[in-house]
Amino acid sequence: MEWYTIIGLACTAGGFAIAWITLRVRQKKENEEGGLSRGVMQSDIGYIKAGIDDLKKDNKESRNMIGELSERVVRVEESCKQAHKRIDKLDKNE
Repeated sequence: MEWYTIIGLACTAGGFAIAWITLRVRQKKENEEGGLSRGVMQSDIGYIKAGIDDLKKDNKESRNMIGELSERVVRVEESCKQAHKRIDKLDKNE
């Protein structure tokens, strides 16, 4: 074998080695970036879920307060009717 054939084979083997190493490094970077992206997305989804849970809790509390206020309004209306009846009786007696 002549020296230029040996040099050519060595360069070819070196080229394959460099290409393989470059491929592995790029795959590793892509995997890291993909993992980071998924982690950020899962974190954001967690924040959204927590926000929705807070909104549900606030909504439930609001519904309870509205129910309590409705009961109080009914009692006030009944009291008002009774007061009107008493006032009417006083007017008739006079």
